[in-house]
Amino acid sequence: MGAKHTPIEQAGQMPQVVELEMAVLGALMLDREAFAIVDATLKPGNFYLEAHRHIYAAISALSERCAPVDMLTVTEELKKSGLLESAGGGYYLVELSNRVASAANIEYHARIIKQRAIQREIIFVGMAAQRSGHDDTQDVFDQLDTLEKSVYAIVHGAFQKSATRIGSAVSGVLKAAEAAASKKGMTGIPAGIQEVDRHTGGWQDTDLVVIAARPGMGKTGYAISLAIAAAKSGLPVQFFTLEMSEHQIAQRMVAQVSGTGISGMRTGVLSDQDWAGMTSAAEALHSMPILIDDTAAITLSELRSKARRAVSRDGVRMIVVDYLQLMGGPEKTAIERVGNNITGLKALAKELNVPILVLSQLSRAVEARGGSKRPQLSDLRETGQIEQDADIVQFLYRPEYYGIGQDESGASLAGVCELIFAKYRNGATGTVLVGFKDTTASFYSLSEAQYLSAPETQFPSVHPFDSNTITDARPNTTEQIPF
Repeated sequence: MGAKHTPIEQAGQMPQVVELEMAVLGALMLDREAFAIVDATLKPGNFYLEAHRHIYAAISALSERCAPVDMLTVTEELKKSGLLESAGGGYYLVELSNRVASAANIEYHARIIKQRAIQREIIFVGMAAQRSGHDDTQDVFDQLDTLEKSVYAIVHGAFQKSATRIGSAVSGVLKAAEAAASKKGMTGIPAGIQEVDRHTGGWQDTDLVVIAARPGMGKTGYAISLAIAAAKSGLPVQFFTLEMSEHQIAQRMVAQVSGTGISGMRTGVLSDQDWAGMTSAAEALHSMPILIDDTAAITLSELRSKARRAVSRDGVRMIVVDYLQLMGGPEKTAIERVGNNITGLKALAKELNVPILVLSQLSRAVEARGGSKRPQLSDLRETGQIEQDADIVQFLYRPEYYGIGQDESGASLAGVCELIFAKYRNGATGTVLVGFKDTTASFYSLSEAQYLSAPETQFPSVHPFDSNTITDARPNTTEQIPF
């Protein structure tokens, strides 16, 4: 019996290739190996006709179960789901099966179907943008964010794969392990500090890294050190500075690279050696792929928009936000605003597939405590959402800031900073020791630092920080550098 209605509908003005859709579906029911060819390209929603979407979904379901795919099995699959009539009925499946003699051109046909589907998506986005442009009840920046997200999804999702079989996933694990071994454990973006890179293997894509400390601990200086290290490796960095101006960030970068004191740069009291170092540093920084945005109180939607453009246009591989509590937003309370912003930043890291490093203030509860005043997760300001959404929470703690000049064994803590990994979703918590030079707000690898696997309260003896022995701790280089 024929169907009550034919699936071949009036195409109207929308881009479509119904004849090729029929040919592809017929080929899939003729050749059991054909689905593997088009699986990475086509999804049910790419088909113009609803009947064809149902048929392709049935073929996909059978293939995922490794079941045979032919006219009879597809018919049964559609019957089970109650969609046989919507798919045109059994007669229409026979017609599709009889349309082709082989699956020889199925890959080419599938690409054309996908192209027409993308064209339709572009039209739909354009129509939505037109409607939104006439809507005065919505915030214009929210409208722009929605539009940009839609376009970004079309561009970057055009040929995404669907579910990955376990065999492919396992192979990926082995390849990743081989790559890590060849790079001596460095699988992510280098921090440029040996102890940090040894702990993390580099900052990993999609990770949200929260770097938290009380004011005066050097959060911004640490973030600048990380940005420069990534840029020196040839990886573009987007640096959002909400507290300092573009000039101030650039000044600190010159100070770190040249070793010239920040106060001397501000007052102009500089030696000939300082001037030579600054000139050399400026030339080096000029060619580094670092983008600085000093928009004050930037909102999540604005940051998302700029970050998407930076990743798409400039190839940005890491994003730094300084700092979380200064981000704006429509929320009425600081708790709601910080919570929504941190959740949004985590989602953005996954969307753009880059690590996002966000700085955060700690509450005054640290200062009110007695003893060492070493920070804890409960000290994160405003909301517990920070701890929940972050993949890594790292505290900066300098004992000498609180007048603690020696450790338990009597060794000097001058110029020593503890980097405390208080939360590590995919690694081990613990603490590493690095050097800090207050004149340039720089962080260094201690020449004789030890990697700590002991609890945070136990620290080995360390020698006083000697800035003359600092070398780049990244693999495969012995060049002396000032950061």
